Amino acid sequence: MKRLVNPLNVSRFLRGYDEAATQKGIKLSIGFDFQKYVSITKALPTKPPTYPTFRPDRSPIKPGEGYWMIGLDKNDEVALVQAARLFDLSHSNFAEHLESLKAFYADPATQAHPEDRCSCTAPSAKKINGKVAYHGDFWLRKDFRGQRMPEIMAAVLRGVSFSMWAPDFLVGLPERWLLSKGVLAQYGHLHCEPGGSMLHLVQEDIVADDLLAWLTGDELECLVNRQERSEVALCWGVSALHF
Repeated sequence: MKRLVNPLNVSRFLRGYDEAATQKGIKLSIGFDFQKYVSITKALPTKPPTYPTFRPDRSPIKPGEGYWMIGLDKNDEVALVQAARLFDLSHSNFAEHLESLKAFYADPATQAHPEDRCSCTAPSAKKINGKVAYHGDFWLRKDFRGQRMPEIMAAVLRGVSFSMWAPDFLVGLPERWLLSKGVLAQYGHLHCEPGGSMLHLVQEDIVADDLLAWLTGDELECLVNRQERSEVALCWGVSALHF
């Protein structure tokens, strides 16, 4: 389904969250060079390693199909990072993309370790296809936690992803602890299921059991365009956590 992106609505949506970040002492910016992104994230001592999904040496991202966000504090030190990329799943689905390891490697046959595994049992993952925007690699510095920054970060990436791609789905694989700590609710995911990604990447030293969270393209469009309160209420009224 082709969606019409209204630049003014997107601008208004993003401006509000950008101003909210500024009020908290953070200046947000967007980048497209993932070599630079990896060099930035490697220098963050408390951030887990960036998944190969966002590393050009493992999974190159074509121009226009990925970007990253960084937030700097008043001392120009990194306070937050997050990244996004577009998957063309017109002949596949998100579950298959994960389990084939193509979500992590450009060529799993030559790049993946023989013991690398990914299982996706979330039922809805098989229905997520077409143009799929994936958001991941979230990191927020400790001194900015508890200030609703996850809500701001998620909203900005949603606005940018909608303006660039108008995707059929927007997905993420949040860690389970985000649900119990209430952080996942701040992200504003409309749908969430267990079994998103049970992952083991040997050479990357990555072991994870993550949830599946997503928005449909219609829900994303409604959220960003939110011209009428009644429309917003309708969008958020379909919120569901499936456990």
